[in-house]
Amino acid sequence: MTLDMFRPHLAWIYRPFVGIAVRIGLTPDSFTIAAFFVAIFAGVAFYYGDVLLGTFFIMCNAAFDSIDGAVARALNIQSRKGDFLDHVVDRYADILIITGIFAGGFASWQIGVFALTGVLMVSYLGTQAQAVGVGRYYGGILGRADRLFLLIIAGILTILIPAGVYGLPYLGWLLLIFGIIGHFTAIQRFIFVWKEIDKKQD
Repeated sequence: MTLDMFRPHLAWIYRPFVGIAVRIGLTPDSFTIAAFFVAIFAGVAFYYGDVLLGTFFIMCNAAFDSIDGAVARALNIQSRKGDFLDHVVDRYADILIITGIFAGGFASWQIGVFALTGVLMVSYLGTQAQAVGVGRYYGGILGRADRLFLLIIAGILTILIPAGVYGLPYLGWLLLIFGIIGHFTAIQRFIFVWKEIDKKQD
């Protein structure tokens, strides 16, 4: 959750784009949908081995993912439907990008599945906490903003040093890290929510 904490301080970067979007009538959902499509492009690019293009589309996904919420706040039209759409698109984006990376040969399928299940379980437990009455809980080491930032860095390193470390590209190592930290964070969230449920029942 490191970078998520800094989002309010980075608002000045995308504030001009938010102003333009409001003036020309773009909605938050339009940016959410755009984020979905660039995630598809990123996954396809990685599948075909184009790290430069894949990394660029991850940057676009990160930008659109930040702007949609900023536009919603600027227009004061935050809604449960928009929130729901945003979460669904984010999960599909995670699936598309990670699958593209390991299907493109930057990691074995075992590492890819390990990473994918870790990332998805972290997100699932964050929202499932709300379903059982605890409220959304996003505690843990890596939030989505952190993952996108690290993917961009790993993409750049893979471009500069294709051989990677010990024969595994930097994108592959990052997926391994996602798997380890993801499942660890999922366990942390499970324990926290489990204890909170007990407190509410007392």
